[in-house]
Amino acid sequence: MLRTVLSRLAPSLTRPSACCYGTAVPVPSAQPDVRFNKLFINNEWQDAVSGKTFPTINPSTGEVICQVAEADKADVDKAVKAAQNAFRLGSPWRRMDASDRGRLLYKLADAIERDSAYLAELETLDNGKPYVIAYMADLPLVVKCLRYYAGWADKWEGKTIPVDGDYFTYTRHEPVGVCGQIIPWNFPLVMQAWKLGPALATGNTVVMKVAEQTPLTALYVASLIKEVGFPEGVVNILPGMGPTAGAAIANHMDIDKVAFTGSTEVGHLIQQAAGSSNLKKVTLELGGKSPNIILSDANLENAVEQSHIGLFFNQGQCCCAGSRVFVQADIYDEFMERSVERANRRVVGDPFDFKTEQGPQVDQEQFNKILGYISSGKREGAKLMCGGGVAADRGYFIQPTVFGDVQDNMIIAREEIFGPVMQIFKFKTLEEVITRANDTKYGLAASVFTSDIDKANYVSSGLRAGTVWINCYNVFATQAPFGGYKASGNGRELGEYGLEAYTEVKTVTIKVPQKNS
Repeated sequence: MLRTVLSRLAPSLTRPSACCYGTAVPVPSAQPDVRFNKLFINNEWQDAVSGKTFPTINPSTGEVICQVAEADKADVDKAVKAAQNAFRLGSPWRRMDASDRGRLLYKLADAIERDSAYLAELETLDNGKPYVIAYMADLPLVVKCLRYYAGWADKWEGKTIPVDGDYFTYTRHEPVGVCGQIIPWNFPLVMQAWKLGPALATGNTVVMKVAEQTPLTALYVASLIKEVGFPEGVVNILPGMGPTAGAAIANHMDIDKVAFTGSTEVGHLIQQAAGSSNLKKVTLELGGKSPNIILSDANLENAVEQSHIGLFFNQGQCCCAGSRVFVQADIYDEFMERSVERANRRVVGDPFDFKTEQGPQVDQEQFNKILGYISSGKREGAKLMCGGGVAADRGYFIQPTVFGDVQDNMIIAREEIFGPVMQIFKFKTLEEVITRANDTKYGLAASVFTSDIDKANYVSSGLRAGTVWINCYNVFATQAPFGGYKASGNGRELGEYGLEAYTEVKTVTIKVPQKNS
């Protein structure tokens, strides 16, 4: 996900001696032990109230890994009560110094770093992403995120305000309260850190629903949360389904804020639920159909490789994937030829193999959906340049696919595919491409490749997107905010901006006998 990690990683992906922070990537176990499969409520492992479980599937084989406790409304209610109790006035969590909250986050980051190899194995088993990527990209991102917000814990300060009259006025940054968080399956560990970091740094308590497709690493992190000393009820982790556990969080009258990462369709439902319940604060990081614009003066070698990473990384399962590649007409043919050649070289296979670049899609539903979009593209007249089929006899593997001659009104040009399917468009002028790039309900990310800084600034200022990359793609840093325009969501995660959604600002005014400057 991070190009700063990927650029360092890419040349050595095929070698077992690949290093992360000076340490060789450990040889993985393809069958790591599953240590936790229950609900984590009030620092205890519990069965669901209903006794129900669901299977979590290995996407490389389609086989069941294990059964996991399935939370529903009754379990959400239990978790909310635990979180409320942890947030009560005078509780150990509320009385804890902000610097000590930061210390706990540092300890959690250290524990995750210690167990990175096991967590990468578990992520690969449950999600299907290549083990080397999980170990060298995802886990360092998690650790950096938690350490970044640990540092913020005692620095998120209010102000004194010189109001008129004999008064002393100041503001306090206070935690919102009980935060419901619903995370997706494409980056389970990273999304968990993005949510927990700012929420805990600012003193909130959390009820988190993890994706039913990928619950295992989140539950292991829950065990580390208890290990490092977070008080009971501060963090509660619930595997479960969206229509039951997710809906219960969105509709709950005692949850003060909900954060969701996932589809725009579900984001609408969460926004509606918040409005019809207690008007809880809402932040949404939703879908995208991001334009990637290649100007004729771009460094073509870099543009081809970055466009390849921008689309195919994580099996194409990225909300910000650069799926609409707009190429200026006079370099279109060469860019197409090089992109097809690069896609054909992409190594698809066993995600535990160090040579693998692309693992399986996350589940049968996504697998079928992506193949359906490929069929749609062919029916509507897009030119299939490579791929387009199943890549293995079992599991949910799809060939890296490139379409040319794509028109803006085609389904594959309008809808988020969330898979390894690149669509390449032709354009002539800057004004034309800016208009076409913005002609979408989404606005999550975009990119521009050019050697002319004036063109880069002109195009980037015209794009309606929360993040614009210039001559690069998928550059994420914990210090920089991320979020979308339009139907790609509202609010920002990461950076200092990420603290705002977890904060209430209280103004306190005191009458004084006499005010002096």
